Amino acid sequence: QVQLVESGGGLVQAGGSLRLSCAASKTFVVDVMAWYRQAPGKQRELVASMPRGGSALYADSVKGRFTIDRDNTKSTWYLQMNSLKPEDTAVYYCNARTFGLDAWGQGTQVTVSS
Repeated sequence: QVQLVESGGGLVQAGGSLRLSCAASKTFVVDVMAWYRQAPGKQRELVASMPRGGSALYADSVKGRFTIDRDNTKSTWYLQMNSLKPEDTAVYYCNARTFGLDAWGQGTQVTVSS
């Protein structure tokens, strides 16, 4: 069993930046790592994903502002969020998928004030 722990959320003014981290409890091969978010009253949506050996994909709403990357040596991946907007306010979840595994973090709150 793998546990994922997010960190880095918080309160930031519009136009500011945050960097979310997702640390896995053990090293394993991740086929797809991703970040999702869920705003109050809305469905969880995919923000960014990166397949192993592939290119990152982003939701249209965050393209050019968010960047997903990873540190394989630490089994950690990140979401750099720049030019934040109030509509980015949500609980952000990291996700890791591989054969036989679909792991989720507990979520970290991001609040962007106008």
